[in-house]
Amino acid sequence: MNPTPSAHAISQYATTTGNLTARIALHAYGTNPQDWFSWLDTRLPLAGDVLEVGAGTGKLWTHVDHVSRRLSLTLTDFSPAMCEQLRTIPGAKVQQCDATDLPFPDASFDTVIANHMLYHLDDPAAALREFARVLRPGGRLAIATNGSDHLDELNAIGPAIGRPELALAATQNDFTAETGPTYVDRYFTAVTVERYPCDLNIPTAEPILAYLGSMADEPLTPPQRSAAQDLVQAHIDANGTYRIRKHTVLITASR
Repeated sequence: MNPTPSAHAISQYATTTGNLTARIALHAYGTNPQDWFSWLDTRLPLAGDVLEVGAGTGKLWTHVDHVSRRLSLTLTDFSPAMCEQLRTIPGAKVQQCDATDLPFPDASFDTVIANHMLYHLDDPAAALREFARVLRPGGRLAIATNGSDHLDELNAIGPAIGRPELALAATQNDFTAETGPTYVDRYFTAVTVERYPCDLNIPTAEPILAYLGSMADEPLTPPQRSAAQDLVQAHIDANGTYRIRKHTVLITASR
């Protein structure tokens, strides 16, 4: 039986930042010269009091200069390991908490950001209700999520080596680029969706093997790792790189 999305997130992130770091590293091989965080920087509706829920390692704020913009930044995550890392972000207030039970008064923030985290929750609608509660009237919401076909070529490797649980769909809920706008429209207005135009071209097998390893609660066995390496290397030998299609969107809305 597959674990719930939240149980999988706890096993992956509660005590380490390494798994998330390995996954972010894969996206350094993007085909868009403008990396994801720089692309977000030009689109996030940032103003005043800003809350990022499920902020992970805080990577966004190493690209987005909240200090010079005089933003009051609050970062949350359920993970003690992530919160420890978040406390290195200059000027940020950090709170360990659940996304579905935010410890803030009503109408506390001008902007709420949820960057690639809602699909880790058992009840994403509960989090959206909390986002609406803590946003001020006229406040803005920004959510990043992925399509159901995101990283299909990568997701195919796990089943091919006898590890079907390594496919993203096995560990996440149904909050996707396709369903997310309908979820958001229940609690917010002026919902818009923009797709980030980018795929991945991976020149060597190692970053892919590191990504697969980061997904596994149980390490890959030597035969499984060897099978994955052979599969990926054969594709690189035939095509020059291992191309992986991305499907990532930014959903914005108003309170």
